[in-house]
Parts: sequence; C-alpha cells; structure tokens
Amino acid sequence: MLRDTLVSYLDEYLRQSEIADISQNGLQVEGAAEVHKIAVATDACLESFEKARDENAQMLLVHHGLFWGHPVLMTGRHKKRFKVLLDNEISLYASHIPLDVHPEVGNNVQLAKELELTVTGTFGEFKGTPAALSARMPRPTPLNEMIEILNDKLNTTVHATAFGPETIRTVGICSGDAINLVEEAVNLKLDLFITGEMSHVFYHTIKERAMNVIYAGHYATETLGVRALAEHLAERFGFETVFIDIPTGM
Repeated sequence: MLRDTLVSYLDEYLRQSEIADISQNGLQVEGAAEVHKIAVATDACLESFEKARDENAQMLLVHHGLFWGHPVLMTGRHKKRFKVLLDNEISLYASHIPLDVHPEVGNNVQLAKELELTVTGTFGEFKGTPAALSARMPRPTPLNEMIEILNDKLNTTVHATAFGPETIRTVGICSGDAINLVEEAVNLKLDLFITGEMSHVFYHTIKERAMNVIYAGHYATETLGVRALAEHLAERFGFETVFIDIPTGM
C-alpha cells in the first residue's frame, strides 16, 4: 500500500485531527513510499527504531512519538534516532490520546475487554475529550482477585493502594499517567480506579476518600492499543505486522 494512503486511513480512523493533544500526532517522519510491513511499539526510541529496521518494516507505529509541541534538534541522541529512520526509509507514525480513547482499538477499551467489563460511560476530560472509561464487572470480584487477573493479563506485577470496598463491582480505567482523575472516579462512586502510574502526591487523597487504585504500569497499560491497531490493519489490509516489546517496568 502507498504510505500516503495508509497515513490518510490512519488519520481518519483514529480521528487524529479531531482530538486535541500535547503530542503532534500523525506522520512524524516520512519513509518509503510503499508500506508492506508495519512494526508497532509503545515508545519511539533508538531501540524501537533499530528493531523496526531489523524487522525490515517500512513503518513504525507508536503511542509515544518524538514530537510534543516543541522543536527537537537533530543533535546528539536525536541525531542517532533520526539517522536509523532516515537511512532505512522507515516512516514514524504516532497516536497518543486518540489511541488511548479509541472505541475499538484504544488502550482503555482494550483493557476493559481483557477484564470482560461492560463499559457504562466516560469521564476525565482532557482538552475536551473524555480520557477515561467507567465500567461494570461481570460479577462482584474481590480486589485481591482483580490484582491477580491484571498481573496475568498484562504479564506484569501491579501495585495497589487499597482503601475502598473489598469487593469490586464498578471500575474506572485510564491508561498511562492519570492518577489525577482519581477524585472524579470517587465522585462517580466507582469501587476501583485502574491507571498506569502511582504518585506520592495523591496517596492521602486516595486514603481519605476511601478509594481503591491499581497501578498497572504506564507501559503495560499502553501496549494494548498499538497491538490492537496492528491486528486491525492486518485483518483489514493484509499487512504483515510485528509488535516490538520494550518493557520499562514502569
């Protein structure tokens, strides 16, 4: 497929221009005119670029791109990064908030799917877009069991602050770094909020508001979207795809 045709499809499917973001989403580096193989990764970094090169991919699709609203000088480590992409004609395409909130392949909805939840609504507005999901459990589930399920589904070790109900019936989800939404989750009377990163700043708020929070990892909660998008592109267009796994433990 022509690169520009694929980029146009991704821009429309992910609603890139409709969703405000701090990331400059879309095609960030232009590579080969034809795309036959797509690599996907959570983060744009030298290692993911080198692995995309080794996989002979013509495009690398990432959640965290290189451009975040300010200039990036092509010096030092950035020069090394761009050199791998340009020398090997690898296009770099990024989707941040649009991929988090996408109703089919988004990080949030994919995590809800893994947990067999029924989505009931959205909350946590970010630049005009609801960034989080509220959902209902298929059955009342002990918090300790939820922790075990997440460890298994995400192949990680989650952390938790457990100050709320011992049995979970309702859940809020926002992948990545979204602990600032915990009070909204409390106000919605959710039993549990799942996000990626913990923060000391919010510990006493969580305790005083009697809330359960599971921190499932920024990386672990944001591998789901790129993997689902790769599956979508493979099924719809027949692309060969590969997931580049570079866990950070965070």
